[in-house]
Amino acid sequence: MKGLLRLIACLVVAGLALELFFVVRIAAMAVIDPQSTAFQRSEAWRVALSQGRDGGWRQEWVPYTQINDTLKRAVIASEDAGFVDHNGVEWEAIERARQRNARAEQLAAKRMARAAARGKPVQPAPLRGGSTITQQLAKNLLLSGERTMLRKGQELVLATLLEVLLDKRRILEIYLNNVEWGEGVFGAEAASQHYFRKPAARLGSYEAARLAVMLPSPKAFERRPNSSYINGRASTIVARMPAVDLP
Repeated sequence: MKGLLRLIACLVVAGLALELFFVVRIAAMAVIDPQSTAFQRSEAWRVALSQGRDGGWRQEWVPYTQINDTLKRAVIASEDAGFVDHNGVEWEAIERARQRNARAEQLAAKRMARAAARGKPVQPAPLRGGSTITQQLAKNLLLSGERTMLRKGQELVLATLLEVLLDKRRILEIYLNNVEWGEGVFGAEAASQHYFRKPAARLGSYEAARLAVMLPSPKAFERRPNSSYINGRASTIVARMPAVDLP
C-alpha cells in the first residue's frame, strides 16, 4: 500500500512539474519568439526517418506588423471566427464538430459497406475539428500528434494558459509564424514566398484567402492548389473578411 501511495505521489509531482514547465515556457513566449514547435521537430524527424534526409523546414519569423492584415483576417474567418472574443476554447464548436463527425462516420460506414459488397475501395470520411486558433497553437507548440483524451485534455489546459499569459495579438503572431502550410513550409512568410513569390506583407485578399483554405490539410492542398474546392472556399472567405475583427 505504501508503495502504491509513493507511486501516486510521484505521478502527481511529475504532473505538477510538467504543468509548471509549460507555464514557464508560455510565459517566456511573451517576449521570446519560439525557435521551433513540437510539431515541427516531429515533422523533421519523420522526414529524416522516412526519406533518409535532413527534415529541415522553411521558416522565417516576421513581426505581427509585417504580416498583411488580409492574411490575419482570412485565417480568422476560415479557422476561428470568434477568436477575439473567446477564452481559448469554444465548447459549442467542439460539440458541433463531434456531431458532424458522428454523422459523417455513419454515412461513411454505409458507403464502405456498399463499396465492399461491390469489391471497390472507398476512402474513410475526413473528420473535422472544433479547435480554436489558440487550441491549435497549444497543440503544435507543446504537444505530440497523438489523438487521445489525455492529450486533448492537456490541449485545453494549455489553451487556457496561453489566453491567460499572452494577449490575443501575440497568440496570433506566434500562430501565423509557426503553422504548417505544406511539406516543410511553416509560417506566413515562408508560405507567401513558396506559393506567391512575395513577402507576407504584400499578400492580396484572394491570395491570403487561398492560404487560409489550406490550413486544415496543407499537405493535401499543396498537391492540388487549383482545385475547385480551394477556389470556391477562398471566394467565401474573401466575402467574410471585412466583418472580421483583429486583435
